[in-house]
Parts: sequence; structure tokens; C-alpha cells
Amino acid sequence: MVQYKTASDIQLMKESAQVLARAHAEVAKAIKPGVKTKKLDSIAEEYIKDHNGVPSFLNYNGFPASLCISVNDVVVHGFPSDYELKETDIISVDCGVLYKGFHSDSAYTYPLEGVKNEVLRLLDRTLESLYLGIAQAKVGNRVGDIGFAVQAHVEQFGYGVVRELVGHGVGKKLHEDPEVPNYGKKGKGSKIVSGMVFAIEPMINMGTKKVVQERDGWTIRTQDRKPSAHFEHMVAIWDDRTEILTTHEYLEESYSFKWRNKSR
Repeated sequence: MVQYKTASDIQLMKESAQVLARAHAEVAKAIKPGVKTKKLDSIAEEYIKDHNGVPSFLNYNGFPASLCISVNDVVVHGFPSDYELKETDIISVDCGVLYKGFHSDSAYTYPLEGVKNEVLRLLDRTLESLYLGIAQAKVGNRVGDIGFAVQAHVEQFGYGVVRELVGHGVGKKLHEDPEVPNYGKKGKGSKIVSGMVFAIEPMINMGTKKVVQERDGWTIRTQDRKPSAHFEHMVAIWDDRTEILTTHEYLEESYSFKWRNKSR
């Protein structure tokens, strides 16, 4: 059942999203070769707690960290660890914050400076698909319109759209209805109405759409071990507009490698 949000609810979710955005920015400053991914996790956890938030992911259904950190062929739900980043890596950082009773959720995939152009193109096009999906998230459309926009954009480049994991409603719970797949048909799925808040999060693979789950019960990898990109925003649906509640602005300012469109 969809939990519709009031204007005051959405304002609190925007406040939550600001704490989240600043936490992402602190992590972005530290992403460089030689850094252990568990160090990034500790940076996010400390920032969130110091700003009166609670890390949404920590202990969620047993998840052991504040960040999902997914490197290269890991699609989502990777564990922070002693792994040291290499200059040829891409790293997805997914974070959530509980603040004043409401969750916020967003993700961004960073390339380090040695990443090949073909992988930078995957990131560029996945990020483009996020905004194409958001453009379809409006009153009168259906969830299938969002998925169709994402799928149509990335599949023209031969990429695979992950089917097993989807976007989702966000609110007092981290995961609420509706589910928001990154594939679909125009005019199909749940109707989009005012008061909805949900996360749109394309998970796009360079190769096959097929994924496998590791024995830890969380980590999802591409079946062919090719790279995967993941970007996420949380949006609120109003009668006359769609508002993006999360922001990548601070993290893009903080990250040292200005990679956007370098692959073109």
C-alpha cells in the first residue's frame, strides 16, 4: 500500500536528504586510489550521526554497514571492507539517512582517473537514463513509463538492465510501495499520483542483464563480470510538478575527478 506524503512530510524528507547529500560529499572527498572502502563507510557513519541522523542501512535486515559500496562488477549491496581502491575502479556509493522520522536514499557511481572511456560512457548513459526516468515521473503517467524511458535509452547501447532489483517508495520506512522497475511498457504499472515519494535508481550493466548473488546473501554481481553503474534520486510527486528531493551537487563539487562527458 502506498503511503502518501503531506507537504510537511516532504519538507522533512528534504531535510533528511540534505544530511544525506552532505554525507555523500564527505565520502566523495576521500575516494582515491589506496583508500579502503571501510574507511569510506566510517566517514559516512560519523557524519550522519554527528548531524542527528541515523544511517538507514546499518543493521537493516542484518546489513553490516552504513554504506553499500559496490566496486566494478558489483551491481549493488556490496560490503565495505579492507579492499583498497585502484585507479581503474568504479565505485557505487549508496547511502540512506533516517532524520526526523523520515528516510532519504540516493546513490552515485564514481570513476577513478584510470577508468577506460567505454566505462565512462556506461556511467554517463546510466546517469542520463536516471533523468529521463525522472522526466516521466509525473501525475497522470504510470510506473511503466519511467521504466520504459530508462530501458529504451540504455538498451540502444547494448547495455543490460537489471531486473531483480528496482526503485521503491520511501518514507517512514526505507522501502515502501510502489516498486519502480528500470524496465517496462508505456502506460503500464501503478498510476503516479500526487503525494507519492519514491526512489528511481537505474542499475545498468555493460554486458548481460543477468546477475548472481554472493554467498553473503547481499552482494549482487553481474553474471559476466563486466562493470555495472548505479545512480539514484528520490523524487516527490506534486499535482503540477516533480521535485527531486536528493541532490548530487555537493558530491560532484567535492569529488576531485571531474569526469562527466570526458568519454565523448
